[in-house]
Amino acid sequence: MRRRVIRPLALFVVAGWTLATGCTGAHRAERGRRGFEQSGVASWYGPGFHGKSTANGETYDMEAMTAAHKKLPFGSMVEVRNRDNGRTTTVRINDRGPFARRRIIDLSKAAAREIGMLGPGTARVRIRVVGTSSTGDARAWYTVQAGAFGDPARADARLAALRKQYPAARIDSSTGIHRVVIVGLSKRAADQAARSLERQGIEAVVRRQD
Repeated sequence: MRRRVIRPLALFVVAGWTLATGCTGAHRAERGRRGFEQSGVASWYGPGFHGKSTANGETYDMEAMTAAHKKLPFGSMVEVRNRDNGRTTTVRINDRGPFARRRIIDLSKAAAREIGMLGPGTARVRIRVVGTSSTGDARAWYTVQAGAFGDPARADARLAALRKQYPAARIDSSTGIHRVVIVGLSKRAADQAARSLERQGIEAVVRRQD
């Protein structure tokens, strides 16, 4: 019986293919799949860049809910949680950065305000991709409110009931009221979600994010 010999060149080709496909898979995960998560330091940028062009060609508005990331695709909707105070916000990626070492995201002034990091300038955060905007307009995305509670336990229960159907659902407690919201939706998707919730007996409110 002849023994099959794998020549060094073949080994090199196989190893190269494995390395390439492995890197491609990691690259795809990095490139904005829903559920992608990352922890690190966030910063924010404001007056010096307000009115200038972002990396995707938009005009930067420091009062819009946007952010810069080094690799995530433009249009990625990203939930940002301040690990020091638990406050969260959702932003749309429309720029590249930050370029300071060990920082993972640059928030607009409005987004930084929502998670309480305007004063400190930076914060330890965890970010998670929750969807993709269907448009390049910085303000043309929507949330659906699926309940507002004074009791955080009731908000947690509502969130648990919705999370399987709506992975982008979260609790926003930034105003002192615990609102269960589904984020990162186009207008059509938001209207469909609202109708579905109302058929389940849940009062739904669609809001455009400015």
